[in-house]
Order: sequence, then C-alpha cells, then structure tokens
Amino acid sequence: MDIRVQAEAFDFGAEANSFAQARTDTGAVVTFCGIVRDTEIDPLNSMEIEHYPGMTERALAEIAAEAQRRWALLDVLIIHRYGLMTPGEKIMMVATASAHRADAFAAADFLMDYLKSRAPFWKKEHRTAGTDWVQAKESDEAALGRW
Repeated sequence: MDIRVQAEAFDFGAEANSFAQARTDTGAVVTFCGIVRDTEIDPLNSMEIEHYPGMTERALAEIAAEAQRRWALLDVLIIHRYGLMTPGEKIMMVATASAHRADAFAAADFLMDYLKSRAPFWKKEHRTAGTDWVQAKESDEAALGRW
C-alpha cells in the first residue's frame, strides 16, 4: 500500500506503469485520475485544496486497508495533491491491483466514492465571479451509501 499526500504534481503514466509492473502475480490493474475541471458558465481560475497533515494520511490509509479487507487486492496506491492548482492539472490518482478484474474495479470504485465524499480535504474554487468552498453533493453521499 502506498499513500501519498503531496503538493507536487505527479506523472500519471509513470505512476500507473510503475504500479502495474511492481508485481508479477497481478492479473488486473485499475487506475483513475482526477483532474481540475473548468466550466464555460463561470470560468475556474484555480482550485485550492487544504488538509491536516498526519490526519489525512491516516484516514486514507484506513480506507485503503478497508478496501484490502473487502476485496482480494494485491496492492493499492492513492496519490492526492494539496495546494493551488489550475484547470487541467491532476488532483489525485487511485490504482488497485488484484489477480482478477472484478476485485480491482470494485475496490477502485469504493475508494473513489470515499475520496469524493469523506476524505479530509477542503476545496476552494477561485472563479471570475468570486471564491467559494466546494460543498458536498447529495449524489456523492448517495454513491457512498451503496458500500
């Protein structure tokens, strides 16, 4: 298990390749990358992500361990950035590895639902019209409820 909370950008392709090649007993690797998204209606200048060091890493490690208990995973990678980012930058990455695809897909989906709704990160959007904290969406909470 590899959990990283960092300000620095990461190379999604290099991380995915390294993760996939780390073991020879892996039959399936699922990856997901979250990217800062702009909108045409109210342009996004930047997004600022805050967290509490130590607490955030522990929370992510706990949910990754929960995924490993629920599914037959061989490995888990979570990278999540903090700080100021602009549209098009990568915010986070999840990768899961297992002998078979069903466990890798389910675990990645579970981790993404958790990261979207419960992970201790706070996001502030800086738009042309002003600055606002991002609020939780009901759809994200509903998605987490299925687990």
